[in-house]
Amino acid sequence: MVAAATLLFSLCTTLSRLNLVSAAIQLSAQQLAAQYSLTTSTAFPFPTATQSTGDTQSLITSKWSLAKGRIQDGPNNLDFVSDPFPNAPPPTGIPSNNSTGPVLRVTYPSGSFSHDTGGAQLINLWNTSDGTSFGSMIISYEVAFDSGFNWVKGGKLPGLRGGLDTTGCSGGSQANGQTCFSSRVMWRKSGDGEVYAYIPTPNHLCTDSNIICNPDFGTSISRNSFGFESARWNRITMLVQMNDPPNVANGNVRLFFNDIQALSTGDLQFRSASSLSINGMYFSTFFGGDDPSWATPQTTHTYFRNLQLWAGSAPSNLTGSLVKSAASSQTLGYGGLSGIAAFTLFTVYLL
Repeated sequence: MVAAATLLFSLCTTLSRLNLVSAAIQLSAQQLAAQYSLTTSTAFPFPTATQSTGDTQSLITSKWSLAKGRIQDGPNNLDFVSDPFPNAPPPTGIPSNNSTGPVLRVTYPSGSFSHDTGGAQLINLWNTSDGTSFGSMIISYEVAFDSGFNWVKGGKLPGLRGGLDTTGCSGGSQANGQTCFSSRVMWRKSGDGEVYAYIPTPNHLCTDSNIICNPDFGTSISRNSFGFESARWNRITMLVQMNDPPNVANGNVRLFFNDIQALSTGDLQFRSASSLSINGMYFSTFFGGDDPSWATPQTTHTYFRNLQLWAGSAPSNLTGSLVKSAASSQTLGYGGLSGIAAFTLFTVYLL
């Protein structure tokens, strides 16, 4: 049984990394936006020259439409610097729009973990000119990690957020489907990537093979489905579509890594109330985790450029199941698989 379980885990991990179904889909952020008719867009302004930490804070607070008009955490860990990797663009996909100007550097001090001690966090509120809400949104950006970056156990990267509750749906504050949700990107050991979301988990979502639930924190979606590289630029493009109606689990997440689809999940519930919509970028990055075992052993940095959003009012129109029950809070086997489900999956893969 032990040998079979080991073989199952190895096979599932390999298939997850290969991502055979989605690997053939290649789209730029612009092409993905056109596919979903997301015609409203914005790009976060960057300066034309490097800036001090103080000037960086002034630019971001004045031009990035922040919740409460401030950087939530780590303002002193932000500055605009020269591109450290001008000759290392993303290895696939369209050429970068901006490869010569300053980039946003985030500092993680030695020993830091969680947004309270390192990195930075801010919430962007992007509103439509006519007051309508967004049911679909794409965030796209490029991120680079210092050469020799120590991944430790993992850390957070920017994503999208909904609701005006600025403290919920992160840091162990669970989503109730009515006041907020968040969908960020996360790196794990060795640079493995995933989507990390604070969302409701109904209809036994936690038993799905690509879902790992944690009753005290967020939900991992398609862990190890892509992998970051240090000392070069990596492009992230993530689509989030709200479930509609609120009692149907048809919420949609698609993530493209260097313009190649890495994951796609269309059976999620982001909201249980129609008043909850997508508000904008959730720039949230730090090591952790909420204890020192996640801490970076040395001061290190990430870098960001080409931060862009596309959006539209229409939510998901996928077919979904009615929300009937909360997911089990227990994570079993590989990615939450029970023994019977794991055996079934193993049998299917061998056929």
